[in-house]
Amino acid sequence: MTLEDFTEFGDDEDDGGGGADAADPAAAEPGGTEGGGTGRDGVDGGRATDGAGANTAGGDAATDDAFAAYDVEATGEDTGLGVVSVSQGLRVAEEDDETTLRAFVTTGNREAVRLGKYLLIPYPDGERLFCRITGLEYAQEFRSDDATEIHARRQMRRDDFAERDYKFMAELEPMSVVYGTGDDMKRRMTDRVPKPGAVVEEASDDAEIKTGLKIPEDGVFLGHLSVGGEKVRTAAEPPTVDYRVKDDYADGDPLAFRHTLVAGGTGSGKTHASKNVLRQYLDSDRTYPTGDGRESRMAVVQFDPQDEYAQMHDDNPDLDADFARRLDREGIAHGGHDDTVALVPRVETATYPGEGHRAERVEFTIPFSLARDMPWLVAGSGLNENQYPALLTLLNRFFGDYGDDGTYSQFLSYLDDPALKEELDESGRVHEATFDAVKRRVRGVPGGVFDQDAKPITELDHTLVRPGGLSVVPTYHLPTSRQKEIVVLAVAGLLVDDKLSNDPDSDRIEETPLLVGMDEAHNFLADADTVQARKVVQKFTEAAKQGRKERLGLFLITQDPQDVAESVFKQVNTKIVLNLGDEDAISSVNIPANLAGKVPYMEKGQMVVYSPDNSEPVELIGLSECVTRHD
Repeated sequence: MTLEDFTEFGDDEDDGGGGADAADPAAAEPGGTEGGGTGRDGVDGGRATDGAGANTAGGDAATDDAFAAYDVEATGEDTGLGVVSVSQGLRVAEEDDETTLRAFVTTGNREAVRLGKYLLIPYPDGERLFCRITGLEYAQEFRSDDATEIHARRQMRRDDFAERDYKFMAELEPMSVVYGTGDDMKRRMTDRVPKPGAVVEEASDDAEIKTGLKIPEDGVFLGHLSVGGEKVRTAAEPPTVDYRVKDDYADGDPLAFRHTLVAGGTGSGKTHASKNVLRQYLDSDRTYPTGDGRESRMAVVQFDPQDEYAQMHDDNPDLDADFARRLDREGIAHGGHDDTVALVPRVETATYPGEGHRAERVEFTIPFSLARDMPWLVAGSGLNENQYPALLTLLNRFFGDYGDDGTYSQFLSYLDDPALKEELDESGRVHEATFDAVKRRVRGVPGGVFDQDAKPITELDHTLVRPGGLSVVPTYHLPTSRQKEIVVLAVAGLLVDDKLSNDPDSDRIEETPLLVGMDEAHNFLADADTVQARKVVQKFTEAAKQGRKERLGLFLITQDPQDVAESVFKQVNTKIVLNLGDEDAISSVNIPANLAGKVPYMEKGQMVVYSPDNSEPVELIGLSECVTRHD
């Protein structure tokens, strides 16, 4: 208890007390003066005076017993937020739950302290312990009970809070030991305990923060480091900390070829963020070595269900000159990408308006010949393990008779031949019931997808894949989901096959570094019971596994990450997670629990990045403006 406990509280009107008002010491003390009664030895309530002496109850002059006042100044200045405390233990250990590291935060710094902030604790030899705040706690300073009526009502009549009455403790998680200076700064695992009383400071040096979190200095820009939705500020210029993904073979394989997942709910800003990232890969200064020793820019093929990515051809009219200069200072590519082509699938009765962009348009069709290597394209619905081999037999026989010029319409007529059915049944190759089942599945494929009046995609490889070029395949104008699925899987399968083949049909596709972006990836790469769905997932799993050596990267965008096949998902190294409200979706991305808890509360543009081969898990804020047009 403090003196205030006895002097600040008085009965209110409802207490029914009589006599002098206890809140007015002058009224309670006969002969008292305004400001309090006489204390021991004639000193005014123990209070210091102005140096002329203490007023007595009778108004006498100053006496020799009064306290004299002296002007004093504190030596030195406070630095940091507080000090390492040993009162509740001080220990670092290999097991996180055995580590005890706490800091006492001084009164003036408490309002600025937040969960997740990055701190530094110096060792005597100049090395620094890099850590972050994982817990905050008020603890009692004195042995008193503040859960009392008198304390509660006193506080209810005050507007302030006596910070000095409590200890404010921050629980810290050691992340690394940082040592060295400048370009020689390095990090290692935590292997030392700091000294009791060591000053705890907020990390404010850009290089120390990046070293402590293992963030590369160069690479593909994703956003700015943040804590609790606020950007981390440093003493550098610019004051923010840019987060980049490794993109240089000197540091191992570029992470683009180890695949990226962008997960976010509707309105979370995932398309905005994806455009900003893809634009960095298309920067004219970004090149990759090829198999023959040359350097080549990356080609990007983006499947677009909402007709949004062809807008990357155009500048963002809302991006002002000041913002552009800031992007230039930070080495962030911006502006519309001139080499953007909308490769539009031609489908019967479907019209592509393409009113939202000025990119060049090129129409194409899916030739039925692709079904020779991708039989699942014509499996209209689920085929079982007996029916799928029968489909392969029928396709191989058809293409053997008609060659690669055989069409889907001719294949349907081919299956109507009763002699063929009888022959295959009698030879034991395809049972007649199985033949009929396959025929029904093939006829279930929506019409108007194959062999339309446009150039086959197999003859547009140099348009589809261009070093430094963005090819967008829009599908929102297609009437049915099955048509969209056939188009996306046919074109993506063509790219993957040529990338992984020892004898590719297109040298252009095989030789060019390639990033395949797939929005609404859960619609195309989901686990399923049908044999053709398993074949699709198998193909893209193989692509994900071999992409590193073949310079093929997958850039998957989805609002339902839990529906992406696990065999593909587990090959993804970099996960960019924006706001997600579904618990199953959050659980599926498998990010650290402390960050997963923030995901449902993140505002538009906030994100968590989990890329184990790039850095520690971090929270970021993306650019407030899209670097290209984004309506």
